[in-house]
Amino acid sequence: MTLALATPWLAVPLAVCTAISTAVGGLVALRFRRDLGTVIAFSGGVVVAVALFDVLPESVTSLGNVTHASWLFGAGFLGAFLANRYVTIHHRDDADQARAHQRVGALGAAGLSLHSVIDGLGIGLALHLSLATGLLFFLAVVSHDFADGLNTVSFVLYQQGDRSQALRWLAADSVAPIVGATIGAVVSLSTHAVGGLLALYVGFFLFLGASDLLPEAHHEHPSKLRVALTVAGFVFIFAIVRLTTSLS
Repeated sequence: MTLALATPWLAVPLAVCTAISTAVGGLVALRFRRDLGTVIAFSGGVVVAVALFDVLPESVTSLGNVTHASWLFGAGFLGAFLANRYVTIHHRDDADQARAHQRVGALGAAGLSLHSVIDGLGIGLALHLSLATGLLFFLAVVSHDFADGLNTVSFVLYQQGDRSQALRWLAADSVAPIVGATIGAVVSLSTHAVGGLLALYVGFFLFLGASDLLPEAHHEHPSKLRVALTVAGFVFIFAIVRLTTSLS
């Protein structure tokens, strides 16, 4: 079997890694939350850097039209914003506000699970373009899936205080990217179509990193360490992109 045919199926084992990351995030949320922002500071840098340095140029190249790509970037960003506000993909309110929000709890956890399916789908589709793009896309997904596991558990605990219910939703959210990756590996799309989907992901990743992960890491307990970790996330991805570009 050629590498071109085998590469998309790499999405499945990669999605298993994201499932583990999600599960670990949720289990950590059940144990302690005091210093999670330090980890998220690095994750936020990774997610934004992958969007800017790899997924963005790859999507523009695949689409062959910067204007159309920019429209899709904006659509992805706006879609993530609306989902955040009205489906509550990521928890932004304090506990009392969360209890009063009609969509928190099971609906919020379901939204995270659906979003994890889309993450896995994105890994599979990115691997249709190139191994390097798929792996970097995977780095962005696995970095923020830890926070997804944390938020999934937090949604249910804030709403109901039900540990067993939180664990059931965590299991669903952990399995979801594997389902998406399997679909992404099977589905065959044109380079133009994959480029369009990746352009949407650029907007999603930028919103996720700049409006969710980084504020969560730096708002309440800012520190030089967290700033350094965010910068390190950027530099780490930039170095990987430069290396893969020079080798290709």
